[in-house]
Amino acid sequence: MQRIMEDIALLRDEGYEVILCSSGAVALGMKMIGVTPATAGLRDKQAAAACGMPLLLGAYKQIGHEYDLNIAQVLVTLGDFEDHRRFLNTKNTLHRLLIAGVLPIINDNDTITTEEIRVGDNDRLAAKVAQMVQAQHLVILTGVDGLYDRNPAEPGAVLVETVHDVSQYLAVTEGVSTLGSGGMLTKMQAANMAQNAGCTTLIANGEADDPISSVLKGLRPCTTCVAHDEPATSWAVWLTDRLQMAGSIVVSSAAADAVAAGERGIDRNDVVSIDGSYVKGDVIHVYDETGAERARGMTDFSSEETAILVRNLDIPVKQLIGYHSRAVLIELENLISLDDRHIPWQPKVAAGTEQG
Repeated sequence: MQRIMEDIALLRDEGYEVILCSSGAVALGMKMIGVTPATAGLRDKQAAAACGMPLLLGAYKQIGHEYDLNIAQVLVTLGDFEDHRRFLNTKNTLHRLLIAGVLPIINDNDTITTEEIRVGDNDRLAAKVAQMVQAQHLVILTGVDGLYDRNPAEPGAVLVETVHDVSQYLAVTEGVSTLGSGGMLTKMQAANMAQNAGCTTLIANGEADDPISSVLKGLRPCTTCVAHDEPATSWAVWLTDRLQMAGSIVVSSAAADAVAAGERGIDRNDVVSIDGSYVKGDVIHVYDETGAERARGMTDFSSEETAILVRNLDIPVKQLIGYHSRAVLIELENLISLDDRHIPWQPKVAAGTEQG
């Protein structure tokens, strides 16, 4: 912590604006409630987070005071990234803190979150923040020098210095840490999110002097995941790079091809089946009949309304749901076709799918 805060102070003196995503509250609080990582359940971890947060922030505040750094704690949940209004509110708060010269320290709000509403890992959390503030660099500090072509413990493992296509390396990223919930897979997912927003990701060992600035200046080994030359718009990034799937639909092959070509949105005649429970304004995933994910878009109808509309194609919308509306489930401007730059989700067309 001392090295990181000293380095952040150095970077700020050089003109950088810095946001820190840091966990540790749960680990710090476990001893206080008498549990270990192996025995802790959800309630234990929530209580441990409540105990550990004051310790973590107190340490950051004390160290930051040595370098004239004022800090602020920003605790977030999944909804602060997935709901667009809350996304903008969080973004505005971070920008205001940066304008005031305050260092935001961000973490999942583990005291109140369950698996359904937590981000889940600091890697993707940091990537979403990088997207949110349109950062130039995302630095992920870990226990190794970066991404290797195989398990770094194996003889002959070679550091991958530059990555353009993250999907090529997903097969060698299995495994998670003891206390954390993220391994190299989440770091690659985070890098992909950052790439799509025009942000370069640097993955490096955190146990070093000047751990951040030395990486930015190319003074030690790391993996650089290069930003795309033509980043997507902030709206497209928000629509496509999700942390959780609200629901999904399967559409006809003809509709999927039209979506991929950017010709139109999706109406009720296109839907083959529906999966999940979602509400109006949620971003849902669009699959074709082969199970391939083709697009993501913000829906104008809930899953319940969609099911009613799809089952009764000959009945006017107003008669079915009680208010006048076009029968377009996802408007073209709220629909983003996926390209090779995105890591797809697994197909969601298995048992339990509700047929239209």
